[in-house]
Amino acid sequence: MAADSEPESEVFEITDFTTASEWERFISKVEEVLNDWKLIGNSLGRPLEKGIFTSGTWEEKSDEISFADFKFSVTHHYLVQESVDKEGRDEILEDAIPQSMQDLLCMNNDFPPRAHCLVRWYGLREFVVIAPAAHSDAVLSESKCNLLLSSVSIALGNTGCQVPLFVQIHHKWRRMYVGECQGPGIRTDFEMVHLRKVPNQYTHLSGLLDIFKSKIGCPLTPLPPVSIAIRFTYVLQDWQQYFWPQQPPDIDALVGGEVGGLEFGKLPFGACEDPISELHLATTWPHLTEGIIVDNDVYSDLDPIQAPHWSVRVRKADNPQCLLEIADITHALSKLTEPTPVPIHKLSVSNMVHTAKKKIRKHRGLEESPLNNDVLNTILLFLFPDAASEKTLDGTTSIDNSNLPSESEDYNLYNQFKSAPSDSLTYKLALCLCMINFYHGGLKGVAHLWQEFVLEMRFRWENNFLIPGLTGGPPDLRCCLLHQKLQMLNCCIERKKARDEGKKTSDNITNTYPGDVGKAADLLGPDHRKDTDKEKGEVGKSWDSWSDSDEEFFECLSDTEELKGNGQESGKKGGPKEMVNLKPEGRLHQHGRLTLLHNGEPLYIPVTQEPAPMTEDLLEEQSEVLAKLGTSAEGAHLRARMQSACLLSDMESFKAANPGCILEDFVRWYSPRDYIEEEVIDEKGDVILKGELSARMKIPSNMWVEAWETAKPIPARRQRRLFDDTREAEKVLHYLAFQKPADLARHLLPCVIHAAVLKVKEEESLENISSVKKIIKQIISHSSKVLHFPNPEDKKLEEIIHQITNVEAIIARARSLKAKFGTEKCEQEEEKEDLERFVSCLLEQPEVLVTGAGRGHAGRIIHKLFVNAQRLTESSDEAAAMAPPEEELKRVGCPEERRHNPVSDFPAPAGRELILRTTVPRPAPYSKALPQRMYSVLTKEDFRLAGAFSSDTSFF
Repeated sequence: MAADSEPESEVFEITDFTTASEWERFISKVEEVLNDWKLIGNSLGRPLEKGIFTSGTWEEKSDEISFADFKFSVTHHYLVQESVDKEGRDEILEDAIPQSMQDLLCMNNDFPPRAHCLVRWYGLREFVVIAPAAHSDAVLSESKCNLLLSSVSIALGNTGCQVPLFVQIHHKWRRMYVGECQGPGIRTDFEMVHLRKVPNQYTHLSGLLDIFKSKIGCPLTPLPPVSIAIRFTYVLQDWQQYFWPQQPPDIDALVGGEVGGLEFGKLPFGACEDPISELHLATTWPHLTEGIIVDNDVYSDLDPIQAPHWSVRVRKADNPQCLLEIADITHALSKLTEPTPVPIHKLSVSNMVHTAKKKIRKHRGLEESPLNNDVLNTILLFLFPDAASEKTLDGTTSIDNSNLPSESEDYNLYNQFKSAPSDSLTYKLALCLCMINFYHGGLKGVAHLWQEFVLEMRFRWENNFLIPGLTGGPPDLRCCLLHQKLQMLNCCIERKKARDEGKKTSDNITNTYPGDVGKAADLLGPDHRKDTDKEKGEVGKSWDSWSDSDEEFFECLSDTEELKGNGQESGKKGGPKEMVNLKPEGRLHQHGRLTLLHNGEPLYIPVTQEPAPMTEDLLEEQSEVLAKLGTSAEGAHLRARMQSACLLSDMESFKAANPGCILEDFVRWYSPRDYIEEEVIDEKGDVILKGELSARMKIPSNMWVEAWETAKPIPARRQRRLFDDTREAEKVLHYLAFQKPADLARHLLPCVIHAAVLKVKEEESLENISSVKKIIKQIISHSSKVLHFPNPEDKKLEEIIHQITNVEAIIARARSLKAKFGTEKCEQEEEKEDLERFVSCLLEQPEVLVTGAGRGHAGRIIHKLFVNAQRLTESSDEAAAMAPPEEELKRVGCPEERRHNPVSDFPAPAGRELILRTTVPRPAPYSKALPQRMYSVLTKEDFRLAGAFSSDTSFF
């Protein structure tokens, strides 16, 4: 190592006095970026097709460089195109002018409807822009501008890059660029003028031609002809002849019965204002030659009606206020998280009514409550239609599926959104709360309706009236939690109702579960099945149902008295000899083929208790409790006991129905796979079936064996209740009573989104807009992912609602345009189809060509729109202007008559655009002839000239 270091110690430090300056480093960085992006040399592309700037794909890539401590971004913009074949190009490339210079003369893409400003001004397919990196930074001084332009010129010369390079100067809002393009012995300078006030001599073609010719300074006489393209844009803002048809919903009329209370179940739809604010008509003369047309300060041949090309675009109203979704959804969602609850008193009917009456008496008159009686009664009748019936409220659990078949895709959206079926009580409640929030008292109105709803739930529970609009059976875990809670309450009402009705009947038809009577199956419902091979013993049951609480016993005799009455002192032994004298109870029906193993009596399927229904929050709670028990032996045993409550109940029912039975009998019915039978040959040589319990049933301290030994022969009607409907109903009612507005909104938001999606689907089907169909599919996909989370993020919910709002606005725009263009009034089918196609294109494309220009069907309608607007603007008699004489409209093809008409058909152009092109030698007569181009745009507050002037750098 020492030897190696000796030569290094002899090397002297060399000071380089040619160190590059900051300017040279900057130029070097620009060259480095151009080399990295492989923008060196000439790469000719295919000729530009018509409209490719709009229909093609534009891409860009960026890098960052700095000049001392001032940072610039360098961006390469380019149209994605296939390059031409390389065969036979080598000879052409040497003499060919750069692609960008050729594009200056191309007329196929003048005035593109959507493009970068440099593309519109110069017709370029590829260019590089150097701009200050920070938005607030700007290159303002002339010296700095010249320094940057010099840097660009040197970098292009050093690298041989033939792509135009621009530098953005002045403030960014001015969109000021200077640039350069270099080729072999030729150069194009890109220059720009931007003024607020337009000199009068430059407001027409003749003045602009003078500027263009003087700038070229061509030494030839006469000058080669100048090619001209002109576009005038006219703006229509006055739609008074077409009043916007959408009216906000008249809720008072709905309540008054003019339309009917069912309208509360329909969301309002459409925009409150015209969603189309302006129509822009662009009249274009694409190919004119100098001398053919006159346009100066005293006379112009440029009549928009005579323009060969018309194209139209519509300007959409900024955030039109729509009825389906509120505009400021961020504010609305932030309200959800406010901690202040709307107070709902403790859930006691007497307390509630007393407090309500007291407040009404003390603080306000009856009419001052948030919801007036008419509105409230209309909503309650809509939510609870069975209340209007004269019959006793038996509350049938079936829901009305007349609107949507349950198999349909739209009906089953609730599965994806975790909302509720579109004909359910929860869904209707969500819609009503929306309507109340926006039209009847806001948050206080919502609290009032919710309080009435909770009182109605309590009333139905206490009086055994089933809740309408809910499917029967246990809670549907595919729905929102609030819907599950209401279903749970209905389950409680069903059980309570069955028990109360059972008490009124004679002893022969006993209580809730009428033992030997065949109707028991009806009470137990479709889920009752024990004669299957489904194992039930190890399925998790309600842990709440396993309890020593006295509240969970049915009102019945004690165990000892019950057994004594049947001639048995103790049921603990449970042997077949002791049990054989018991009287069978609680039989549902005979099994059919099985008999008891010991005495050969037929085996009877018992009436059993149904497992306790569970909502998703109870299931989560149960899972947490079971998980907390741990893996210890004691914890495992406790967990097994909690989970075997249903198994124990079924064993007791089986013993009561089958005196003299043994565990094997129960297993053969309850879990047939755990009873293994095989053919064996007995002592006599006969083939007989021999059965035994499975291996898992023979494990020591088996849960099934323990449960069988402790099970007593008690029929289901006298057992402890697995499902305490009283307690569960009170829990649900308490849960409902203490919901905060935020919680309620969170619960019902999936239903509201579900309803909004159904509404836009329904409205879209009337308009048949293909782009909207795609957006709706995206909304459904997005919503199904977001809404399945327990607490969706506000940001994601906002995105969904904005998407729905966007669809609503598109449909409203479609209807607005159809009204304006009178698609329904067309008598000829062909014209109607053309107009509908035209309207559809206006919605989906940035600019639409008008077939036939001013002489086509759509063109005549547009002309009439402008004529009507002009009459309203310039005539004092608005009534006459609304219906202009047909004779005046027929004089479309006569420019002389229109010119003498004091009221013109069109207003002054809102924008004038001109493109001047020619090919001349510069700067000397013997120089190479090169493309020259100047673009001009004149609007009310803006005047811009963008010139590209090419010169020969070899022969000058």
